[in-house]
Amino acid sequence: MRLSLTTWNINSVRLRIDLVAKFLKSARPDVLCLQETKCIDDAFPLKRFKRLGYEHVALNGQKGYHGVAIVSKIPFESKDIRTFCDKIDSRHISVSFGEKANIAQPLVLHNFYVPAGGDIPDPTLNEKFDHKLRFLDEMKACEPLHPRGEDRHILVGDLNVAPHENDVWSHKQLLKVVSHTPVETEKLKAALAAGEWIDVARERIPMSEKVYTWWSYRSADWTVGDRGRRLDHIWVSRALKDTVSDFNILRDARSWERPSDHVPVTVTLDL
Repeated sequence: MRLSLTTWNINSVRLRIDLVAKFLKSARPDVLCLQETKCIDDAFPLKRFKRLGYEHVALNGQKGYHGVAIVSKIPFESKDIRTFCDKIDSRHISVSFGEKANIAQPLVLHNFYVPAGGDIPDPTLNEKFDHKLRFLDEMKACEPLHPRGEDRHILVGDLNVAPHENDVWSHKQLLKVVSHTPVETEKLKAALAAGEWIDVARERIPMSEKVYTWWSYRSADWTVGDRGRRLDHIWVSRALKDTVSDFNILRDARSWERPSDHVPVTVTLDL
């Protein structure tokens, strides 16, 4: 069975539903994981997704901020929501696929929206940055995020950290900028290692190559200087490493009309 899965921080699903529809009609992934949906569950555009063929939906939304969703062409067995840092702020949702999707061995999918962390990279001066660091620590310690042996797990989302030198346009200039500070990159790498996860982008693209998924709105033309960061990630458990057959970052989506500042990232697995 071939399974394609996309992660995308859409920065308001209702505002950009036409862009989502454009992408789904073209790329047709089996599963789409959205972050920063910015709407309560009752306001999520379910009918539009169902018309597009995505009838199976798992939601964890809130008014105006954050929010994650998984929309799928194939049915899932169950869903789960976890909270981190004792905050009810809609940053995680997971589903499991199995017999209903004709998948013999269970497949667990986690969708995350890690806190951005504000602008000041000092947890004593910036509560948002402190929250981000504690969130990453809890991800590392979270037992359900530690697949072992034959466990087939996928973790995707806007993790809001660009962990490697070539995941940002300038390593030296961004060392003191939130998303690429040493304390953040070390904590994200620690969470990756604790779960024995495979970072699909860096498994398939050499460390020497620049890779971005996000470009700031602050630049009038995002293509000038190509000042991006790789904030959106797809991780797979070791049992799925050899099933990855394709990986794609749709850079062109950043030039669509009224775009998100993030672009879709897609993995294909031959299960």
